[in-house]
Amino acid sequence: MFKALDQGGEETARVAALSHDQVLKDAERSAAAKPSRLARWKRGIERWCHDVEIAPDLACDIGSRRWFRGLATMLGLGAAAFAMGPDFSAVEAATPLANRSRDEFRSQTISPLAFGADSGRHMGASPLVRPLANVPDRPSVQLVSTLGQGDSFGRMLERVGVGGADLAQITELVSQAVPVDDLASGTRFDITMGRRSTPGAPRALDSMDFRARFDLDLSVERRPGGLALVRHPIRVDETPLRIRGTVGSSLYRSARNAGAPVGAIQSYLRAIDKYLSLESDIAAQDQFDIVVAYKRSAKGEREVGDLLYAGLDHGGKPRVQLLRWGKQGEMIASSALTQAQGAPGGMPVAGHMTSPYGKRRHPILGFVRMHAGIDYGARYGSPIYAVADGVVNFAGRHGGHGNYVRLSHGGGLDTGYGHMSRIAVSRGTRVRAGQVIGYVGSTGLSTGPHLHFEAYRGGQTINPAGLRFIARPQIDGKEKDAFRARLNAMLGVQPGEALGMIAAPAEAPADAQREIDRLAPGVTE
Repeated sequence: MFKALDQGGEETARVAALSHDQVLKDAERSAAAKPSRLARWKRGIERWCHDVEIAPDLACDIGSRRWFRGLATMLGLGAAAFAMGPDFSAVEAATPLANRSRDEFRSQTISPLAFGADSGRHMGASPLVRPLANVPDRPSVQLVSTLGQGDSFGRMLERVGVGGADLAQITELVSQAVPVDDLASGTRFDITMGRRSTPGAPRALDSMDFRARFDLDLSVERRPGGLALVRHPIRVDETPLRIRGTVGSSLYRSARNAGAPVGAIQSYLRAIDKYLSLESDIAAQDQFDIVVAYKRSAKGEREVGDLLYAGLDHGGKPRVQLLRWGKQGEMIASSALTQAQGAPGGMPVAGHMTSPYGKRRHPILGFVRMHAGIDYGARYGSPIYAVADGVVNFAGRHGGHGNYVRLSHGGGLDTGYGHMSRIAVSRGTRVRAGQVIGYVGSTGLSTGPHLHFEAYRGGQTINPAGLRFIARPQIDGKEKDAFRARLNAMLGVQPGEALGMIAAPAEAPADAQREIDRLAPGVTE
């Protein structure tokens, strides 16, 4: 074992000697080859930087001489970078032009085409261009003009170039069919202007077509005897639109899903609310029934009118049936044909109850006292409605109630509405159920916008919840039959019947030319 170690040591010593000889020989060869001056200069700089260490780690030896030397290096390099960096002044890409010069350049480019060629300019003619003595006029010009909001029929014709003589005659002709002031804004006129009588004179109108009413098209045409008015009646079907469905979780959403217009649904809810509570008196299984005025033209247009009938069925039996009746277009219940009966008052405001009738701790005064009404929270400025027909016996400032309105409904029954931001009625005014009498506010002793609604019987406050008013018959004996007939007509309309296509009119049979054809139409020769 020791011999092996000795042999290993001798071998190692021999390898080391060879390596030492190799190093000496390399050093001698390097010394023999003298480096250039540039190489010696670079090597000296590298050796100095290594010895001095001009960029040490600034996280070590903070405050030492070596650390300050590194800090100076960093600041010097940063200052050199900022000194040699570019500035932030604006680079001028082109010489700025004045607006007039810019428009001049733009008029000579392709831009006028993008602007409808409204800013192009005529370029100077070359010597090859010869001026014409006269230019032939176009035989006709077809235009489309629209009657704008606040515009007039006469000004619209003047804009398209109709002369004064034609303008007066056209206005007189159209007035024979419809008042020109009743033409709706947005009406489109297809106009064809003819030749000029003399150079520089306005063009003569050849024809003009437009929609005067939902059921009438009008044309003004130039004939040998002058301008003439031609009527084009449009076949219109006025079958009412009836929509029925189940109330479900939301009466409004169910009616919208059934296809009822938004305006018709709002009118339906306002009418029903005077007889039933929308929150507690309507079940999910009830059936709503809506009939609205509806027009269909042979050209495909549709026009939705007012609510004609509002009904609600419970268990297959009608619970409420309201029909639009009278000159004022009020929704009258079918119960008006029988005897007087009690009907609940409508909601005074679109909101939710925040404080019921009874004793409570006053939010401002801080002690328990009687709250002689019901508070409804609503947005500031929301309209306040009369819950029933009545007469205004007070309208003005009323102590802690702020702006206050009190209505007398007869029979010693009054209702009061407090904390209004603005009053919409005056004392002595007769109001109808659902009429706006003021707007929600926070006047008087109030912590926020809401309506304080109260009721009085014989001068004493009562709980307004469940308040019922006497609904007296509103149809006299002469109108009862007409009312029943109108109601039966509404109930006879099939749901969705008005949504079908208008049937083409039956063509009149051709006149028979022979006596045998008139006697026996089925016989042929």
